[in-house]
Amino acid sequence: MDASGQTTVMRRFLEQRGTAHGENLRDTTANLAVMVRLMPPPRLLLVLAEASLRDAFSHRLNSALLEVDAVADDETAIAMLELDPCHILVTDSLDLVRRIPAHPDERHPVVLVLIDKGDDETQRVQAVQAGADDCIARDVREEELRGRIGLARRIAELETVLRQTLTENRRLLALDELTGVASQSFFEQHFPREVERAARYARPLALVLCDIDHFKRVNDTHGHAAGDELLRQFCARLRNCLRTNVDWIARLGGEEFSVVLPETSQEAAMLVARKLRAAMSGQPFTVEGAAVDVTASFGICSIELVPSDQPKITERLLRAADAALYRSKNAGRNRVTLTSI
Repeated sequence: MDASGQTTVMRRFLEQRGTAHGENLRDTTANLAVMVRLMPPPRLLLVLAEASLRDAFSHRLNSALLEVDAVADDETAIAMLELDPCHILVTDSLDLVRRIPAHPDERHPVVLVLIDKGDDETQRVQAVQAGADDCIARDVREEELRGRIGLARRIAELETVLRQTLTENRRLLALDELTGVASQSFFEQHFPREVERAARYARPLALVLCDIDHFKRVNDTHGHAAGDELLRQFCARLRNCLRTNVDWIARLGGEEFSVVLPETSQEAAMLVARKLRAAMSGQPFTVEGAAVDVTASFGICSIELVPSDQPKITERLLRAADAALYRSKNAGRNRVTLTSI
């Protein structure tokens, strides 16, 4: 809470809303290089009906630091791709290239098609139209084969690393790592969508902002590890009072949290907030083997019918809930204050 009569919840939200994330980005190139180096060898699937050609290419590709599986027919290849997509696919079957299973959330193999002659423009065009990434002549020289396979390997490795990085970044952006509730970034992105949904379907919506009272004393008395454990237990108690898969919690920073109550009337929101307050003060928390009495203050803003024609309704909701939280803190803490707009 600051001298302006505004809690740190709203001040931090307004300061960070609209700013770009990642001001402290690390050296991305170096990180990707380390991740690629630590990856297991890419898997290559070789699909050639001609046995002698398949054996010859299997021998040549096995020396390229790849895990090579060689099969003779398209159906076996499709079954393998359905089970576990490979990194690189080498084949002379355009029908197989066209039938490669589409997995939006999985990697797509780098596809190399064998053609009769390296300078055959017609075959190259047909292969590309079928979905190939590159073409290799059947009589390709060893140096060129190593170069093309090496390029395909680098592309496949980089795509795998990028997918893993994006997946992890999405997870980290969505969750607060310490408490497991939604992160501030998630709140900034999805709370406006909750407001839009309530307006679209003419539903009520309530926002509860809460702040652990005198949290600094816990850190000063019992240490930061105890403070972290308290935050985790605090969120667990919040969850136990809410509807599963409907209401949701976000950590806005420090000991400050938001509780979003979709399709919740003003009266019901007040009952929920009182239940939350009682859940915190009714029984001591146990941190680092010690019993710690903890209370929390709550500010609620509830709208019985979210308007669809008023600008900045999200910001108004936040400001109103924050002002209610400020009044709870200023009036002695461990209480619930309700307001509306």
